[in-house]
Amino acid sequence: MSFLLFTVLVALGALAAGFLGSLTGLGGGVVLIPLLVLVFGVDLHYAMGASLISVMATSSGAAAAYVKEGYSNIRIGMFLEIATTLGALAGAFMVSIVPASGLAIIFGVILLVSAYLSTRSHADDGANLAPDPLATRLRLDGSYPTPSGPKAYHVRHVPLGFAIMFVAGVLSGLLGIGSGAIKVLSMDQAMRIPFKVSTTTSNFMIGVTAAASAGVYLRQGYIDSRLVMPVMLGVLLGAYLGTHVLLIAKVRGLRIVFAIVILALGLEMIYKGVFGGL
Repeated sequence: MSFLLFTVLVALGALAAGFLGSLTGLGGGVVLIPLLVLVFGVDLHYAMGASLISVMATSSGAAAAYVKEGYSNIRIGMFLEIATTLGALAGAFMVSIVPASGLAIIFGVILLVSAYLSTRSHADDGANLAPDPLATRLRLDGSYPTPSGPKAYHVRHVPLGFAIMFVAGVLSGLLGIGSGAIKVLSMDQAMRIPFKVSTTTSNFMIGVTAAASAGVYLRQGYIDSRLVMPVMLGVLLGAYLGTHVLLIAKVRGLRIVFAIVILALGLEMIYKGVFGGL
């Protein structure tokens, strides 16, 4: 395969990854890394380095649109970024210690758990729950637009969500992803934030989380500009397209897409990690 053809195919694959990342709040990396490793044979560490840059591009391409439309909760995002940034720095320094096969298995297990949890919609969206005292003190409650007008919601279990976000940050730095899957599930399942608010706020957060660990990857030599350029451009365009689809998509459909994509990729990554090929 010529370098030009490789670049074009990687860019197209990155476009699809960015589209799915923007649509589900995953950040693109959760699709992009298995794509680069399993389809294009890229070394796992370089795939993770390119993924971090693409995650930053996804966040830049999607977050502005979501904030403008009134879906993202900026206060929640900035508060939880404290945990994810600290976790991302810790995870990035662990990359050179954990072998590639171990990273692949960890990655796959996280995806399988995420696929299962994403299908479990909670009983309500938090609008009818009593306000959480800590969330009220931090002014985290908010509303989001619906066809019938703004719909209010209350944030729950703030300490639990903060703790899960630290774990999400560690996984981001360790695996080279924005850990959007864990962020979305933390906000959706633990903090009882509506799914569309969770996905859009995740997109707002992932760029900061990725930036925290990208510098460590760059210092370790895992950022290759020849790979990063087509990946970044493709993901950025895909993220832009995804923002327009998300605003009109049904929540149930988003959950199904979320689960199917990461289930398939999780199984493939575990298989490669156990039986070799990375």
